[in-house]
Amino acid sequence: MKKELVVIGGGPAGLAAAIRARELGVSDILILERDSAPGGILNQCVHNGFGLHTFREELTGPEYAQRFIGRANELGIEIRLNTMVLDIDPQRKITAVDPENGILEIEAGAIVLAMGCRERPRGALNIPGSRCAGIFTAGTAQRLVNIDGRMPGRKVVILGSGDIGLIMARRMTLEGAKVHAVVELMPYSSGLKRNIVQCLDDFGIPLLLSHTITKITGRDRLESVTVAQVDEKRCPVPGTEQIIKCDTLLLSVGLLPENELSRKCGVELSPVTGGPVVNESLQTNVPGVFACGNVLHVHDLVDNVSKESALAGEKASAYLKGEVSGAGIPVTAGEGVRYTVPSSIDPVRLTGPEEIRFRVGGVYKDSGLSVYFGGERVTHLKKRILTPGEMETVIVKPETFEKYPDCKEITIKVEK
Repeated sequence: MKKELVVIGGGPAGLAAAIRARELGVSDILILERDSAPGGILNQCVHNGFGLHTFREELTGPEYAQRFIGRANELGIEIRLNTMVLDIDPQRKITAVDPENGILEIEAGAIVLAMGCRERPRGALNIPGSRCAGIFTAGTAQRLVNIDGRMPGRKVVILGSGDIGLIMARRMTLEGAKVHAVVELMPYSSGLKRNIVQCLDDFGIPLLLSHTITKITGRDRLESVTVAQVDEKRCPVPGTEQIIKCDTLLLSVGLLPENELSRKCGVELSPVTGGPVVNESLQTNVPGVFACGNVLHVHDLVDNVSKESALAGEKASAYLKGEVSGAGIPVTAGEGVRYTVPSSIDPVRLTGPEEIRFRVGGVYKDSGLSVYFGGERVTHLKKRILTPGEMETVIVKPETFEKYPDCKEITIKVEK
């Protein structure tokens, strides 16, 4: 089977990329989705707050997803459900499997990687204690409550203050559970400020910063966790331990981009994000293979996922029409910045202002974001506060590249 464009993943990223490519004239598009329905993680996100940027209205996750699913159906985009992609080679040959056809082999003119991300499990945390029941990732608990209609437990502690954990603190409370605390290792929350206010403060749920869980106790079922304060080296401080009795522990300790397929394809991955290294076209080092959404880097807002993914669809369309990528100017993460997307920019291919997206590495108050072309600062944006939980963006205009034609490196920094 041959297809012009194959999109791996039918969540918000994959749908937005496919829709944009179809609108630009790519007729032969196939979306491969391993779940039984398109929409991805949004299907279990029944809370509102989605779509404020994209649609200028507040939607639930399923409502937001349905806007894109409806548009994809309207454009006649083929979506194969219950289809698991097993392999992608550097020549863009895809091997997949589904219940009806068995093994599928698809040759793609271009590929958009939109597989999303997964949660970091307990095994990655090395917390001492028994392997008792009652320990879930926050996303698993969310699916149990919102889709399966089952309560994971009644006395809850949440480790990690990622957005899913914060949202589940509110959700479990609304369903009648008692959330004793949200425990966060860092001295700041990794979630959005609005979620801290709406999900914790409004319900009187304590947020214990600079704390961690040092022991899990329970035989068949979780009975309690031991929480301790940590020092500046993130080591538990003796004498600060407290035991919280609970029957459920939810883990919200980070998201990992799903890049096993990317690795098989030969895509270069960032050691910081775990996602592909891409240029301004969101193209990886493998020609014709693009990446977007949470498989590229973990986003805080689905609206940003949709915007970024539409760009991936646009650039994949341009590639199919003959546009070739060349070497770009490296974009470097300077002081206070963890990474940048994109990692390089070719000014020849810019059709308008270029957005550089990134996260900072700590909490900075009354600082600013600076953009350097070579050794000269060309932009400085004052910020009252910068936190790792909020994605930041700076915009570089084409005329800046014209002003500095000999620039060999672009650097983003946090500075006063």
